[in-house]
Formats: sequence, structure tokens, C-alpha cells
Amino acid sequence: MSKLAFAVIAASLLAGTLAACGTDSKGDPPLFPADYTSTYQEVRNCRFSLEHDLLYIRVLASPEALTPYSQRMAPFPTGAIVIKEEYAMDDMTCSGPIQFITAMEKLDDGSSPMTMDWHWQKVDGNRHVINSDDKSCINCHMGCGVPPDGYLGTCTMP
Repeated sequence: MSKLAFAVIAASLLAGTLAACGTDSKGDPPLFPADYTSTYQEVRNCRFSLEHDLLYIRVLASPEALTPYSQRMAPFPTGAIVIKEEYAMDDMTCSGPIQFITAMEKLDDGSSPMTMDWHWQKVDGNRHVINSDDKSCINCHMGCGVPPDGYLGTCTMP
């Protein structure tokens, strides 16, 4: 096989492999601002979470998400963000370093039925995006639509 033929085959295989990987979300910025603690409010205090790898969690809502999350009477507006800070298994006060943040941002109604019209993102403690629209997040939250267990894809009462 000639070097040119080998190069063409190698380039084709590489292009096919990259195309099969889908969208790489690791270069995307986090959905929430770096200074989110100055405007987001706690809607669920520090507690243990079986669903989030046995970590302790704390939930905060953006100003747009606060009333819908807390009162459970109005729909979330487009752009509303709910985040779950995740702390170490032994950090029962959520006072140590944040291990991960899972965020969900409300999209336009009907824009993404496969994700319940939310954009999901998991971010590490250094604000690097680990993944987006992870199926495990979406599948778990699909069952959280009916009170008292949840509201519009958010799980558990505040």
C-alpha cells in the first residue's frame, strides 16, 4: 500500500471516529456564572443524596428559577437555572470544597423533548464541564414531574 493510500485511509478513519463521538461539551462554558453565589438562593439545604453518588448536596436557584421552584405554581421561564452543589461523602455541613455542580437550564418549551426542555450539565470543582445532557440525569428527572415528589423535572420538594 502506498503512503498516500495509507494517509487517505487513516484520515477517513479519524474523521469517522470524530464524527461518531458527537458534540464535545468539555470546551463549553458552565451554564451558571462564576459568581452565582451572589445572586442564586438556596432552595434546599445541605443533605445526603443517594442519587448523586452518595455525596452531600445543596440546591440553589437563579433569580428566574426561585419563585417557580419554591412556590411550585408557575412554569420555569426560559433561562431559569437550578444547580446542585455536590460535596464529599463526609462533608455533612457542605462547608468544604465543591466536588461537582450539576446544573439544569430551562429551554424554550418544545425545543428539546428528549431532555424535557432542559439543558443538563455536570461541572467539576474547577468549573470544567464534564458532560452535557447526560442520559442518567435526564432519565432520573423524568419521574420527578408530579407533586409532592417533584415539579416540572425538579426532584423532591424544597
